[in-house]
Amino acid sequence: MPRATSSDARRRSGRREAVPAYRRIQGDIRARIGSGALAPGDRLESERQLASRYGVSLMTARHAMNGLEQDGLVERRPGSGTFVAPPRIHFNRLQSFSEQMAARGERARSRIVGIQVLSDEIEAAARLGVPPGTRLVRLERVRLGGSEPFAFETTFLSERGFPGVARRVRASGSLFETLQRDYGLEPEYAEEEVDALSADARLAHLLDIPRGSPLLRIRQVLFAAGGRRLLYDVGIYRSERHSLMIRRTR
Repeated sequence: MPRATSSDARRRSGRREAVPAYRRIQGDIRARIGSGALAPGDRLESERQLASRYGVSLMTARHAMNGLEQDGLVERRPGSGTFVAPPRIHFNRLQSFSEQMAARGERARSRIVGIQVLSDEIEAAARLGVPPGTRLVRLERVRLGGSEPFAFETTFLSERGFPGVARRVRASGSLFETLQRDYGLEPEYAEEEVDALSADARLAHLLDIPRGSPLLRIRQVLFAAGGRRLLYDVGIYRSERHSLMIRRTR
């Protein structure tokens, strides 16, 4: 085997040094959060302690923590310090709940509350562009991150367009995966309406929150390529666990 030369070592060292110091700090903290070594609510080292630990300037340590705060991983409490933030879902792209939670290092689960086939869902039929009286599958699920309920979703699909979908979703747990695997369809884009409401008795029970707690409601029609309407979804989300990110495009 060829021996490594001093120039090889310098090149490897250069690649390591090319990673900015603030990125190394962020990467270490992200890894500790992802592994469970740091849990929501745990207090982090101060910026001065981080600067000393990593051998960087106070400004570099502050820059690292600013980035983690912007990403929603940590939160600053004036007079108390910096703490690991509770998991939050950022709505900035079309993803399944499982994908959203995986990005946060959380295991996603769904608890099916009910599955029915109905023919009197007038609004859902209109959203899906099908005639009134069309038989629709209504799927109600509580979405959980770990053991904590994050959202309550009601999803409508055409029974004729997706035969056997209720049984398939029960088996797989993921609606997006079911659509892709069993029907060859993948959501491409969505039309959304966003508003707010407060938790009534049922939602408070399902989401394990006090009655009257603020909630975020997102009504979505999901489309496949070519404009085919796949489903209509009404998601009720705990507002303290979710945020909307809107970017300006030029």
